Amino acid sequence: MGNPTGQQFEITRGNARAVVTEIGAGLRAFEVGGVPYVEEFPEDAKPPMGAGQVLLPWPNRTKGGQWTFQGETQQLEVTEEARGNAIHGLTRHLEWELLEHAESSVTLAVDVAVQPGWPVPLRATVTYEVSPRELTVTHEIRNEGEQPIGVGVGTHPYFRIGDVPTDELTLTLPASRVRPSRPDEQMPYAEEQDVEGTEYDFRAGRVLAGVNLDTAFGGLAAAEDGRHHVVLSHEGQELLVWTGPDFRWAQVFTPDDLVGRGRAVAIEPMTCPADALNTGTDLIELEPSASWSGSWGIRVR
Repeated sequence: MGNPTGQQFEITRGNARAVVTEIGAGLRAFEVGGVPYVEEFPEDAKPPMGAGQVLLPWPNRTKGGQWTFQGETQQLEVTEEARGNAIHGLTRHLEWELLEHAESSVTLAVDVAVQPGWPVPLRATVTYEVSPRELTVTHEIRNEGEQPIGVGVGTHPYFRIGDVPTDELTLTLPASRVRPSRPDEQMPYAEEQDVEGTEYDFRAGRVLAGVNLDTAFGGLAAAEDGRHHVVLSHEGQELLVWTGPDFRWAQVFTPDDLVGRGRAVAIEPMTCPADALNTGTDLIELEPSASWSGSWGIRVR
């Protein structure tokens, strides 16, 4: 049996280190000074609960695996059998091609072929680059077909601050809108609402103890640098997750049983919410031969 995540590509700069996997182009590790800032997993294991994976050409779920393209119903493989949905795109179990591996950066690429449920070919790349105390991730998608198509991108990192228990972390999230999940099916999400006066208002920061989320947050306010800033903090330690302007959504997921440490928190940068192939909400529209690029990153301070 081969390694379920393929080759491991390590990148370093100063005392920052990250490990990216060949299969799925996922982030398996990011640490600064030996302190881990994402939940790690063994290289001979599958990523638990999607940990670190790149989600494209759509993040989250497509209801029933069905959507319509130019008047024709498309049927994707149902990959979340328990709920009957197609989840997290088409590339997370594919072997990505290594384009460049430098000391502090690595670039991988994958082709999304025409297949049942997906009618237009795409070429995608992802570059991970470490600098002292920071990791920057840049995604690019190119339409290789002859018809325009809407796409989405997301990623699925679980964050930590060393060995601080997840329940002791404070989450600060500049989101004014929310789509809560429906626990019975997780799709479709409940109606979008304003966070004001609800349990979903994290704009001033809240400790994660007692918080249970599998929830899409939108209406992200931009900081002075034009990016969205989501912060995990604990007693003067701070982990900043920043996302570029096109990443208009953040999914926050707090499972109790992530392999390794149990209670965990995923902050998933997404360009669109669940079921965007059907609703069209914030899809990136790509004309033939056109490309899109966007970035997000992790900064420790």
